[in-house]
Amino acid sequence: MAESTDVGETGDLVRYGRQGPVAVLTLNRPATANAQTGALLYALDAAFYRFAEEDDAAVAILTGEGRHFSAGHDIGPGGDRDKTFERVSMWWDHVGKPGAENRLAREEEVYLGLCRRWREIPKPTIAKVRGACIAGGLMLAWACDFIYASETAYFSDPTVAMGVPGHEFFAHPWILGGRQAKEFLFLGERIDARQARELGMVNRVFADAELDEETMRLARQIARMPRMGLALAKMAVNQAEDAMGLRTGMDSVFGLHQLGHAHNSEVSGSPTLHRTSEEIKAVVNGRDWRQPPSRDADV
Repeated sequence: MAESTDVGETGDLVRYGRQGPVAVLTLNRPATANAQTGALLYALDAAFYRFAEEDDAAVAILTGEGRHFSAGHDIGPGGDRDKTFERVSMWWDHVGKPGAENRLAREEEVYLGLCRRWREIPKPTIAKVRGACIAGGLMLAWACDFIYASETAYFSDPTVAMGVPGHEFFAHPWILGGRQAKEFLFLGERIDARQARELGMVNRVFADAELDEETMRLARQIARMPRMGLALAKMAVNQAEDAMGLRTGMDSVFGLHQLGHAHNSEVSGSPTLHRTSEEIKAVVNGRDWRQPPSRDADV
């Protein structure tokens, strides 16, 4: 496959390639399990915009370089949460703003806003998932129309351990149903690809060696459909989901998410309760996160 990389400040954080009518967008931070910085998310937005603009690009596949799709937001020293980027919404720059205003302005733009923008691309999008798809990784996958996963894939939202009700693109009850959404959030532990398919989160599961070929085959099959028909069908389903409360519910929970961050900052001095990556790994792997990490930590 011939590939080109986006250029400028974001470098090659997201690679953009084409195979006939199918665009392939690849998150390219494998050393961090494709953890999301602001730079990566804006690079992904630029790649999605390019896909939307190219008339002969009919379907997009979003995937991750290396073993994992995405381990979520980069909350470590490699993150760039206090950096200014050119924004795509009407929210003001968060940098230098005090208190909750800082987090609200940033997360409305770079998390909730971008994911809604990608959900509404009038062309079909597919998340191709291997390995970890955790918290913010779910945010990216759920913004796509389909999720095709390998048998190695696993999914988790451990953010309740950080004192918030879930990741920012809160579609959990609509994707999983109420009771399963609560268990998924309250435990925070991983579910495998076949469990995710049984719950309706994943469309199809393939052997790892077959995932690339089968995803491309299905993308090409979708690409044969009339563009206008696909756009109208996508709009119809999205509008039906929104009529069932998805958008309103997401707005409501985003406010609770910000309340969680503000409360955490007030009581602990950290919007995520100073949770470490090792503690989050323990939650994802079903261990007591309050105990010292064991050698079988897996994320």
